[in-house]
Amino acid sequence: MSISLAVAVLLLGVADSMVGSYFVLFVTDYAGLTPLETGVFVSVHGAAGIMIAWLAGRGFDRRPSRLYAAVSMLCGGVALWLMPLIRSYPLFLLLAVTLLGALAAAFPQLFALGRHLLGDGSAAGRSVALLRSVWSLAWAAGPLIGAAVRAVAGFPAIPRSAAVVLAVAAVWVLIAVPRPGPPHPSAVADDRPDTRRPRGTTVLPTVGVTLFFTAMFAASVVMPLFVTGELAQDDAAVGVLFSVCAAVEVIAALLLAAVPAHISQRLVILTGMGGFVFFFALTVLADDMILLAAGQVVRGIAIAVVGAAGIRWFQDTMAPATGRATTLFANASTAGMVLAGIVGGGAVSLLGYTGTLLLCGAVTVVATIAFALGTTTHAGRPPLAPARRPLPRPRGPAGSEARSRADRG
Repeated sequence: MSISLAVAVLLLGVADSMVGSYFVLFVTDYAGLTPLETGVFVSVHGAAGIMIAWLAGRGFDRRPSRLYAAVSMLCGGVALWLMPLIRSYPLFLLLAVTLLGALAAAFPQLFALGRHLLGDGSAAGRSVALLRSVWSLAWAAGPLIGAAVRAVAGFPAIPRSAAVVLAVAAVWVLIAVPRPGPPHPSAVADDRPDTRRPRGTTVLPTVGVTLFFTAMFAASVVMPLFVTGELAQDDAAVGVLFSVCAAVEVIAALLLAAVPAHISQRLVILTGMGGFVFFFALTVLADDMILLAAGQVVRGIAIAVVGAAGIRWFQDTMAPATGRATTLFANASTAGMVLAGIVGGGAVSLLGYTGTLLLCGAVTVVATIAFALGTTTHAGRPPLAPARRPLPRPRGPAGSEARSRADRG
């Protein structure tokens, strides 16, 4: 794994988690958005991020470059710096679909860079797990940094501090991360109609990953309410549980890097999804902190496994289209987050906290089945090779003679 790339992922993760942990509080308490306006903003931002990230992924496959990651982080930095100055809701939405939406491309671009720089060997597979562990570490540290910044300088300092971190990360990518080589010829050829993969290859697996992240994000919203409301635990218990999950994520991702290359990534992912179902069962049955903490250990392992092995599976399946593969996985995560807001909010009002957690468990079961069915046919299938082009015919008299013989024969 490139150390320079790990530093870039760490900086991006710290900035993302600083803002992500306090975003809703910022836009409602400081910017004055209503819950409905906040929901629309999050949905619009998610949709714009999916589209921009996808376009950047296609661009990376055609012409690999560090600029995609650097520019996306700079755009996000500018957006975060401007956020405390904006009071107009239309301007917030404009920011969501432009500069802030562009930030969504940074994560898949960094992981695509890692795969492109290390190639298709075992080192590339290990690098995904190691980079994912760095991302988890950043998300363990970022909220604490955000809390310290808020305590010292208030809400507006959080997005601006994150903006500075993003600017540093963008410069770091341009000066420290190695320049990627030329694109693989078949990555460009994959766009031609005669070399395009069957659409069914990744449809069901993408649905499965999207549903997994839907359940994950929805549970993240419901868990604090379940712990403090249903189980009558202290507010501090929520912080302890999420810290346990974050720590386990880092360790699990590091251990995943040691898994032998011959072990099926499909099997690893399905094991992670099955473990997530077990997490919901433990949580619903819990009546004290011991079972809750055990559930968070299982949750951390599941998130790390699906997060790291999922990226690798998409990269292997869609190779050599590294940019599009990594972006497809990241966009599935973003789509899951958008759906989670709808599912989580509606389910709590109808089913309560326990019922919503059970619903998330059921969604995870469906996600596991979808991924299993979608990968059965294509498990172990090598990347699709581009169609052979006919050899050019020789020109001149010799070419005419050859054509004449071919016509006769």
